[in-house]
Amino acid sequence: MDYIPKTLQVLLVEDNEGDVRLVKEAFNESKIDKVFSVAKDGEEALNYLYRRGKYAESVRPDIILLDINLPKKNGFEVLESIKKDDDLKRIPVIMLSSSSSEDHISKSYDLNANCYVTKPVDFDEYTQTVKTIEDFWFQMAKLPGS
Repeated sequence: MDYIPKTLQVLLVEDNEGDVRLVKEAFNESKIDKVFSVAKDGEEALNYLYRRGKYAESVRPDIILLDINLPKKNGFEVLESIKKDDDLKRIPVIMLSSSSSEDHISKSYDLNANCYVTKPVDFDEYTQTVKTIEDFWFQMAKLPGS
């Protein structure tokens, strides 16, 4: 019997439309079957994860790409909620931020982020960064439930 890989569910929590487009375009180059869901602020991300309101039928993500500077609830608040919840804490969370502040990096890991990546400004570098994330998290690492 041939192995048929499942479709990876990715939750991208990002309020900048340009960054959403860049991430999706960069991931489009791969052969891995994936579906992106996008939350534009921290509250929307938590509603998605807890399947509240219009997200009652949302699909549990296999991985979360989380920005820090978000409206309503920032990325740290979202990360803290995820990692304190027994049903969500095993979902890998990659902090994907334009900040390279040592305080932000340390705080992310203190809150149990699985990885911290600084967003490059150059498109080619951005594409390479996303490719590196994809190679490691989608091909090398074993995700919960896979």
